[in-house]
Amino acid sequence: MSLLQVQNLVVEFPHRRGTLRALDDISFEIAPGEILGVVGESGAGKSLTGAAIIGLLEPPGRVASGRILLEGQRIDNLGHEAMRHIRGRKIGAIFQDPLTSLNPLYTIGRQLTETIRTHLPVSEDEARRRAIGLLQDTGIPGADQRIDHYPHQFSGGMRQRVVIALALAAEPKLIVADEPTTALDVSIQAQIITLLKRICKERGAAVMLITHDMGVIAETCDRVAVMYAGRIAEIGPVQEVIHQPAHPYTSGLMAAIPDMTMDRERLNQIDGAMPRLNAIPRGCAYNPRCPRVFDRCLVERPDLLNAGATRAACWLHDAHSRSPIDGIAA
Repeated sequence: MSLLQVQNLVVEFPHRRGTLRALDDISFEIAPGEILGVVGESGAGKSLTGAAIIGLLEPPGRVASGRILLEGQRIDNLGHEAMRHIRGRKIGAIFQDPLTSLNPLYTIGRQLTETIRTHLPVSEDEARRRAIGLLQDTGIPGADQRIDHYPHQFSGGMRQRVVIALALAAEPKLIVADEPTTALDVSIQAQIITLLKRICKERGAAVMLITHDMGVIAETCDRVAVMYAGRIAEIGPVQEVIHQPAHPYTSGLMAAIPDMTMDRERLNQIDGAMPRLNAIPRGCAYNPRCPRVFDRCLVERPDLLNAGATRAACWLHDAHSRSPIDGIAA
């Protein structure tokens, strides 16, 4: 059974000239103990999807339709206080900049113990013991002394470990990690990735890992969802998506990654840019940039279709469509 189910999620931003649809019919599931990567260009809707799940959409953004279920319970329609309890107890959040998650005026021990006692019925002493254990679990040396230090006394990588400890404080079932390694150097990135994988395995927690880095996705995730212009372009097992991409956009992303074994002067790139929310083209949103576009792509928007081991929102995988390139049913 899936721990998280996102069903036909639509997020809109009303404004004076109408309504912008930022997420358009997003659906996916995450099982207990699974890491789902969400990847795409800036503005694709990755972070917005995470914000909708944890109930932190910036006004006037709103969930216009669809459902979000956690352990079978619908959470997208909960009130502020009910969602606040869910967010701490059942969903943990890890953000890109740890300083936005940590209060500089309080020791990390106080922040951890307050979080633990807010959501779990434990004493002050027990909360402190748990906090020290969390710091040890996340690889902070001398945890019994460092628990009384302030955020500014930690390096960037150590602060991110504290944020992970904070996200785990109430033993959540789901962790939403939004670009958790972006601000860190490569060696620290690897440590944080290893830590997330270990936590997922040992605690059985599901992780939604939002990133623009396909290297992080390849190293960390079980499955990956590739987003484009507020929709899922492709979703499937990570190795299949990386090595046998079924959507032309995914193929372009893979081709743009530098290959250290090849000697070439120019990198591959996807021509053009992702459309603005108020200028998404008719049909497939990727059609102005797609090297395999044909007539149907210009007038009809594809849903996710079976494409071997993955599913891709591309008419190339519909038996009734014909590619202009090879003239045979895709």
